[in-house]
Amino acid sequence: MTIAAPQENPVTKSAESVSTGLTVGIPKEVFAGERRVAATPDTARKLQKLGFKVLVETQAGAEANFTDSAYEAAGCGVVADAASLWSAADVVLKVRSPQWHPDLDRHEATLIQPSTTLASFIWPAQNPELLTQMAEQGGTVLAMDSVPRISRAQKLDALSSMANIGGYRAVIEAASHFGRCFTGQITAAGKMPPAKVMVIGVGVAGLAAIGAAKSLGAIVKAFDTRLVVKEQVQSLGAEFLELHFEEDGSGEGGYAKVMSQAFIAAEMALFAQQAKDVDIIITTALIPGKPAPLLITREMVESMKPGSVVVDLAAEQGGNCEVTQPGEVITYNGVTIIGLTDLPSRMAAQASQLYGNNLVHLLSDLGGAEGFAIDMEDQVIRATTVIHNGQVTWPPPKVEAPTPTPRASTAATVTEEALPATKPWYTKLLWPTLIGLACVAIGLWAPASFMTHLTVFVLASFLGWKVIWDVSPSLHTPLMSVTNAISGIIIIGGMLQISNNILSPMTILGAIALFLGTVNIAGGFMVSQRMLNMFHK
Repeated sequence: MTIAAPQENPVTKSAESVSTGLTVGIPKEVFAGERRVAATPDTARKLQKLGFKVLVETQAGAEANFTDSAYEAAGCGVVADAASLWSAADVVLKVRSPQWHPDLDRHEATLIQPSTTLASFIWPAQNPELLTQMAEQGGTVLAMDSVPRISRAQKLDALSSMANIGGYRAVIEAASHFGRCFTGQITAAGKMPPAKVMVIGVGVAGLAAIGAAKSLGAIVKAFDTRLVVKEQVQSLGAEFLELHFEEDGSGEGGYAKVMSQAFIAAEMALFAQQAKDVDIIITTALIPGKPAPLLITREMVESMKPGSVVVDLAAEQGGNCEVTQPGEVITYNGVTIIGLTDLPSRMAAQASQLYGNNLVHLLSDLGGAEGFAIDMEDQVIRATTVIHNGQVTWPPPKVEAPTPTPRASTAATVTEEALPATKPWYTKLLWPTLIGLACVAIGLWAPASFMTHLTVFVLASFLGWKVIWDVSPSLHTPLMSVTNAISGIIIIGGMLQISNNILSPMTILGAIALFLGTVNIAGGFMVSQRMLNMFHK
């Protein structure tokens, strides 16, 4: 094994001082057109902080613009060939699943040793033969595409990381093949309408596509069978196309599920109608373990305007468009069909950084170099592990939700003696009766002027309570500008009550009213001004 000696630098010395002997290997991807790499110089440093020694195959990051010298500067060792790397590594990190290696003239799966742990995209449902082949070699395999979509595992969710980049890149690819600007413009030479974009499937990729298209100035519409994403679509400024069905498409793990035939017929009619109007269609619909659903038929493509574009993000799983050719960009009836399957790879540097961070979090959860272990009791690790010590462990057992304890059973244990005693009915009339008697007494013996002021006071108190207390808290800020007028009236009233007799009760109350009203007006203007400043650029 030939390893290039790392340069002398503080990072290298620090990595050697914490290394405990476990080695992480980063091989060069052999899949045709794959430009990503499983670790960047930045994520390699993070792996070293976890106690791992990092070896990188020469030219592994070249397609993503990461040179061998950059890895050496990060404290990594550079290995000359893949066979030496696999034999020296305890943990191998890859992007693509093991492939046939043209230089070694053997399959990468045969390089797995019983002590090796491999982490990469595997797609076990689509590659059962590969799963069996790797299991025969022994070792442990972690599938990054099998990470469960729960809150605790978001930092490991490589599918979302790549889908985010794929959705953004889909808009860039569409823009490069579209013959007009996305944003509408009015110039001296003429008027240009904005492009109309429809996104089908509002997962991570769909939301990224919506955000990118809106930022370019397009009119964006979106559709998804899961009604829960409606607010997310609208928050990005797009229009949500909704079918008036009681059926919801939310499936397990945040994915969509297969819908009824009636629902499918209705959505196909909607797509046929929209295809005639929009300029760009971006499809992202996938159902785990099944071929991509057909959403855009040949007839829909033929009905689209010449120069329109369809970007099929599900091309690798068969495609959502009937005329998609995976891996190719074709023109059909004047419409460009983009079936590229390497969209994240076309942004290799950023995609490698995000994927590398996902792998760093995975190895951190596995205990780092010091406590490295596959905990099959951990829900996330168990779901991600497809082969453990040469035994196929996929699919993972289904986690059942705990059964809630019926509230009726606890209520049944409460005896009648424990219930509080019910108060007599006449006690509820005590306070209303006392208040009524007080009002009668005031009406009989109080002067007429006092009754007039009391009536005004009660009505003002009730009006103020209804105006202020019943207003939603979200409206309190704009309400401050309205109450300034009321405070102005209070100030005028307070000024009229002030006299030369400073110690009289009326003068004191007038002064207090004048002070409080002034404070309220000043505060109201300050709050209103602060609110208006939020809308300034």
